[in-house]
Amino acid sequence: MGTRSDEAEHRKRSFITPGQLIWKLTDGARQIRQRQILTPEMALGRRGEDLAHRYLQRAGYRVIARNYRPGGGEAEIDIVARQGDIVVFIEVKARSSADFGSPDRAIGSAKRKNIVLAAHSYATRAGIEWNQVRFDTISIVLHPKPTVTHDQDAFFER
Repeated sequence: MGTRSDEAEHRKRSFITPGQLIWKLTDGARQIRQRQILTPEMALGRRGEDLAHRYLQRAGYRVIARNYRPGGGEAEIDIVARQGDIVVFIEVKARSSADFGSPDRAIGSAKRKNIVLAAHSYATRAGIEWNQVRFDTISIVLHPKPTVTHDQDAFFER
């Protein structure tokens, strides 16, 4: 049997702050709504982007845009963030399991080219010098327990 101090310590460790509770509730509500609207693959991708967003914030990044899509193109950048003076364009790949390898293996040369085109558009519109950008990938495997792998400077094409 546990002592009162053990029980108090357990309660202290399992305490959720009001901010964390609100975050969990809003994410849960969004995911339920998305399951009704999105295909299972799209909902998985969105959940991965939500996890990556939170991961980046905890790591000190400032997320400035999500799902940036320049006009008239099929290119899209999942997350645009700042880390100090560097603008980071991040491609997020999520998989339900690692049975078929790491999610970032699905980022081929055509996808990279589209990301770079979208990044050029964003940098031009925002007045960002090209030497102040970086391209990262975040791979998320959801089962059995969500794991996040952040690959900084994953690729660069001029």
